Amino acid sequence: MDKRQAIGSWLSGPRAAAEDAGVDFGYRGRQLGLPEEGPGSIARPGRRLGALAVDWGLCVLIAYGLITDGYGQATSNWALLLFFIMGVLTVGTVGFTPGKRLFGLRVVSLDTGTVNPLRALLRTALLCVAVPALIWDRDGRGLHDRLARTVEVRI
Repeated sequence: MDKRQAIGSWLSGPRAAAEDAGVDFGYRGRQLGLPEEGPGSIARPGRRLGALAVDWGLCVLIAYGLITDGYGQATSNWALLLFFIMGVLTVGTVGFTPGKRLFGLRVVSLDTGTVNPLRALLRTALLCVAVPALIWDRDGRGLHDRLARTVEVRI
């Protein structure tokens, strides 16, 4: 290995270096038994962030218009509370929030397929903390999904 390959492997990260060495990681969701593409496959980060932005915007709009009657620190706090309530109620009952539905996503349990309300409570509480959602595994699942034993898939 010459110096350029060594530097290139460092810049591209350990996964790329391992793939160059012949390790086959497979596609996202393979370990979970999910398809590679189409309905039931792991949701991509762009769609997930888009759905999150729609849900957060909806909660801020409701807090701004109905609760605080103006924008300030209280609006953000109310928006977070509304985001938590919306997440627990909608994911715990139908499996998706309005933003997830708009982007064609659904949260499912790895065991049963439907999300238990207690799992939805745990998942949404960890999502509101934000740090667990920023830590991803090889399949692209956030720590909040791993702890709640759920996965976000395409519809």
